Amino acid sequence: MVDQATQAAPDLRTTAFPPEFTPGARNAVTTCLRIQPNEKVTLITDERCLTIAASLVAELDQIGCTWNAFVLEALAPRPLTDLPAAILEDMESSQVSIFAVEVQPNELHSRMQMTDVVNRRRMRHAHMVNITPEIMTQGMRADFLAIDRLSQAVLDKVRAATYVRATTPAGTDIHAQLNPDYRWFKTSGIISTEKWGNLPGGECFTAPGEVNGVFVVDGVVGDFLCARYGILRAHPLTINIEGNRITRASSENKALERDFWAYTHTDENSDRVGEFAIGTNIGVDRVIGNILQDEKFPGIHIAFGDPYGAHTGAPWKSSTHIDVVGLEFSIWLGDAQGEEQIMRDGQFLLDA
Repeated sequence: MVDQATQAAPDLRTTAFPPEFTPGARNAVTTCLRIQPNEKVTLITDERCLTIAASLVAELDQIGCTWNAFVLEALAPRPLTDLPAAILEDMESSQVSIFAVEVQPNELHSRMQMTDVVNRRRMRHAHMVNITPEIMTQGMRADFLAIDRLSQAVLDKVRAATYVRATTPAGTDIHAQLNPDYRWFKTSGIISTEKWGNLPGGECFTAPGEVNGVFVVDGVVGDFLCARYGILRAHPLTINIEGNRITRASSENKALERDFWAYTHTDENSDRVGEFAIGTNIGVDRVIGNILQDEKFPGIHIAFGDPYGAHTGAPWKSSTHIDVVGLEFSIWLGDAQGEEQIMRDGQFLLDA
């Protein structure tokens, strides 16, 4: 059931959606979030994602749970400076939240307000930022139980490692020293109260101790720059990293170079490697120019800015967080006993 008094227009029950969205929506609601009939859900969407939200509502109604839906444009002008109070209030009585929105520049603060509530209340939260019809019919149809098994196998190994080394044909050559005080997490698509997760899921991540080397972004960059610049294979962005900080960023695409440099110099920690992650979504076979799915592509992605300290344990913060994705990784995990290769040319070498 839904409390019509708090539902923002339009009515998602009467919003038509393509039937091919249904498998992905069912995956989200039943496999990933495991929503129960006695639970309450806060669904947050916007005008660009109405059909996707409608497919999720159909699955929530199948379960018979209580849900309240909010369309951002009905509550506040975009880009958001703050998450509308009505949404924050509704989340206080929900066990689950879903955020299916096409984000706009400078809205990260409002999303952090939302995840602050999620973290404090230990909600199961599906973060479907910039979800598209393409993702609903690709990454959201993945076998998340298989991805969870692989993610757990990766997690067990990286937690025992002291460093990660990685290369790509495009020129990436990085060394990440791991900090034993910083926690690793998996967000495999199976979402728990321990850590909210992006959908589609499929990654293991931590805040690194220190990263050094060169990272060549021939996949995509994150946040609103992803939609602006798309897949970077033809004009990669080369990032030099020393002592966990960006020392240089260069590309034949000078607009991309300028925008990335400005984004990663917003505050004192915007140029600092805050996330080091291994993508594990084996249901995704290529990058598509959308960071929500592309960061789960098998390989390594790193992010500059906020280290998700509430989860990783990293003691510093940033107002920004931007992911960068490379392609065709070879990955080695190391410790005092030596190295083990877990990926060769983008293919996992693990049995899971």
